[in-house]
Amino acid sequence: MHKDATTELLDCFWRTGTNDLGSPAFPVAIIVAHADDEVLGVGSQLPKLRRASFVHVTDGSPRNPCDATRLGFQTREAYADARQRELLTTLALAGINPAQSHMLGFVDQEASLNLSAITLAIMKLIRQLQPEVILTHPYEGGHPDHDATAFAVHTACRLLTKEGTISPAIIEMTFYHSRDGAMTASDFLPGSSGAITTVVLSELECILKRRLLDCYVTQQMTLKPFLMGIERFRPAPAYDFRQPPHEGRLYYEFFDWGMAGASWRKLAEQALITLGLEERP
Repeated sequence: MHKDATTELLDCFWRTGTNDLGSPAFPVAIIVAHADDEVLGVGSQLPKLRRASFVHVTDGSPRNPCDATRLGFQTREAYADARQRELLTTLALAGINPAQSHMLGFVDQEASLNLSAITLAIMKLIRQLQPEVILTHPYEGGHPDHDATAFAVHTACRLLTKEGTISPAIIEMTFYHSRDGAMTASDFLPGSSGAITTVVLSELECILKRRLLDCYVTQQMTLKPFLMGIERFRPAPAYDFRQPPHEGRLYYEFFDWGMAGASWRKLAEQALITLGLEERP
């Protein structure tokens, strides 16, 4: 069923129109790190995903108050509240009920420190929501929270399979990574395996995506580099999260986000041991 569900979902993205006749007949979950990631990844298709569930791992507000202060918020919590309101405004514009939104509430930039807890929380939600397909991040070294979310989704599905439960298919969306020391957005890493589906957005879909992104008032500077005219998807490969996603410096290592690639991979290895998927050395 997974192959059929994946094919049907990607075919659905090609269909014109945004009514329920173009929507998948099976449950879909979008599991991403931050509010706005759902629009960057699959924003033009949200009207076709009105019955989908949305899971956001972090609250979008780092413990470092730099971003909150720059945007005029007095506390980290006030910034997190603003980001939550932006998300609900975005979902409402796309015709999505707030009850379909699930916030795990981990601190922005700290998802990597909570890999086991996030994996178990996602595993619980998969059991509850029973999606046949999950749309999520690739493992590409762009943001440690993105990679942590990818880890948690893949690892939750491995645990479900281990216990004899049929786990959802995983489809990846594009975000960003480092290429020759610069940020590359809206594309997968070079040499990535798996057939890539590129959806060219119509004029109306571009307008919708722009309107959805505009709901994220606090994130306008961050959102500028992303392409508006295309969205790309692929079936997720099987990752070894103990290995780097690519050679050279990872994109997030250019920033003071409290994480280096080697440290992230050590945390991933420790989480796999804790969750019973790897043996202690």
